[in-house]
Parts: sequence; structure tokens; C-alpha cells
Amino acid sequence: MSVFEFLMQPGSFDIILNIGAIVLKIVIVVAVAMFHVAYATYFERKVIGHMQVRMGPMEVGPHGLLQPIADMLKLFFKEDIIPANADKPVFYLAPVISLTAALSSLAVIPFFDGFVIANINIGLLFILAVSSVGTYGIILAGWASSSKYSFLGSLRSAAQVISYEVAMGLSLVGVIMMAGSLNLTDIVRAQADYPTGMFAVPQILGFFVFIVAAGAETNRSPFDLPEAENELVAGYFVEYSGMRFALFYAAEYIGMMIMGSLAVTCFLGGWTIPHFITRVLPFLEHVPGIVWFLLKLYFTIFFYYWIRATLPRYRYDQLMGIGWKLLIPLALLNILITGIIKIAI
Repeated sequence: MSVFEFLMQPGSFDIILNIGAIVLKIVIVVAVAMFHVAYATYFERKVIGHMQVRMGPMEVGPHGLLQPIADMLKLFFKEDIIPANADKPVFYLAPVISLTAALSSLAVIPFFDGFVIANINIGLLFILAVSSVGTYGIILAGWASSSKYSFLGSLRSAAQVISYEVAMGLSLVGVIMMAGSLNLTDIVRAQADYPTGMFAVPQILGFFVFIVAAGAETNRSPFDLPEAENELVAGYFVEYSGMRFALFYAAEYIGMMIMGSLAVTCFLGGWTIPHFITRVLPFLEHVPGIVWFLLKLYFTIFFYYWIRATLPRYRYDQLMGIGWKLLIPLALLNILITGIIKIAI
């Protein structure tokens, strides 16, 4: 069948229109995500600076607002150095795997009612699966760099993800039981019908486990042992420079936004606000859902910054102990309590 014959078939215009709408959504979501990555680094340096009684970036533009653009230009024009003994094809591929896996997770996040790139029934499982794929990029980077620091950092990351992925998955089981669905849009709508307007209250144990496990999953402080500057220089990406270093950096911040979005969607009511608030302040119903979603997301990202500025890095044995001896038993207890309540009600 030729392209012309396909276009003349009934319904082909709707297919083309749907494909165009999906491509437009992808462009919007990726562009907004990359803008947030650039300025998430700026606000992290500002927030931590003020917490440490200093100003943070101030030199480039008013209050340092153009610092992310200066950093991007520096990384773009910086020399791309590759170790002589590196496995070059794998070395090139590793940051692309990490960034692609992080960006793919954005496809199933419902940013507001009716705006999601792929509204699939297994959205929650999709994010957990794709976030695990990103770890392959880290492991391959550590192995291909031909450096003991990179290799140790990648091994730490693999062990960390295995430990905390279990706890994170179990923390979300209670949410699935309450919503009766793995679809993220359905989970948000189930919270809107709930008296508290969010699952963070009845699923407080699961919420705690998820927040801690998400920090470990994204290698954020105090769980940043795969990077650990004072032990492993910079861990798995110590041999990377220029744009390849920037790809790993972008993947880490997009991963942080994905975990923040998942916390907002599964525990904080997504784009909705509780009914008991709108009954007192009815004009809030007219605020667009994307505003509530972004405000909640910014709060979770600020929480990551706050933790980084407050807590020291754990030792490796402490990291493993928290994952296996504390978080997994708490997540299992949360599932047991949720199941008993569901049966009793």
C-alpha cells in the first residue's frame, strides 16, 4: 500500500492527528523537563547556599539567573576526554542509556487531568521497570571507563538499586490496593474521592518508605555513595567530561523529578486539592490542575535539597542496613495493615 492510498483510507486522518498530538506532547514535556533540569541546579545551589549562610551563584546575570546557561555553554564547548584504555562504544553508549531511561519515564506521568503522553494501565510498573534500566547506564559507565573509582561507584549503585527498589515497590503496593489500579490517572482520581484528598495520610508508612527509597534510587544525599566525592572522586562518571558528563547530570535531575512526580501522583493527590479545602476556599477550584501539580513537585524537590544540606552521607553498611532491616519490614507492615483495613471495611 502506498502512502497516498493509506492517506485516502477512512480514519487515516484521525490516526495522523493522534500521532501529531502525541509528538507535540513529547516535545512540550521534554522541553519543559530540560528547562527544569537547568534551573533545578541553580535553585539547588541557591537553597543550599542560603542554608549555609552564603549567597550561592551571583556573578552571571541578575542574582546569577543566567548561571545555568553559562554552565551549559561551558560543558558544550569543553574538550571530550576519553581514557586510552576505555571500551569506547560502551563508554559512548552509557550516558545515552541513563538519559533515555529517565526521559522515557515522563511518558506515563499525568501532569493534569487529560494531559499524559501514554495513559497505560500499567503506568506504575512502567516507571519502576524503566528506572531500573537507567542503572545499566551507570554500571556500563563504570566498567567501560577502565578506572577502579568508576567501577567501585557502579558496583555500589547496582547494590543500592537492588536494595531500595524492593522497598520502593512494596511501599506502592498499599496505594495500588486503595486505588485498585496501576494506572496513575486512576490513582489520582481515587485520591480525589477520598476524605483526606490524598493517600499520604492513610498510607503514612508507605509514604515514608517511598520518600527514603526514592532518595537512594536517585543517588541523592545522604545516599550518594555511588558518587562519594571524598572516597571515589566522583564515582561512576569520574572519567566523563563535556557533554557526556552533562547527560549523566541531566539524567540524575530528571530522575529526581520523576520520583518527585511519582510521590505527588501516588501520595499527594496529583493535580487535585482536597475537597475540605475547596469547601472553605471555593475559588481555589478555578486554579488549573498543573499549578497544584507543580507546587507539590517543587516542594518535594526542595525537600531533596533540604536533606542534602542537613544530613551527612551514610556509611555503606548503614545504607544496606536501612534498606533491608528497616524499610522493607515497614513496607510489609504497611501492606498488612492496609489489607486488614480493606477486609474490615
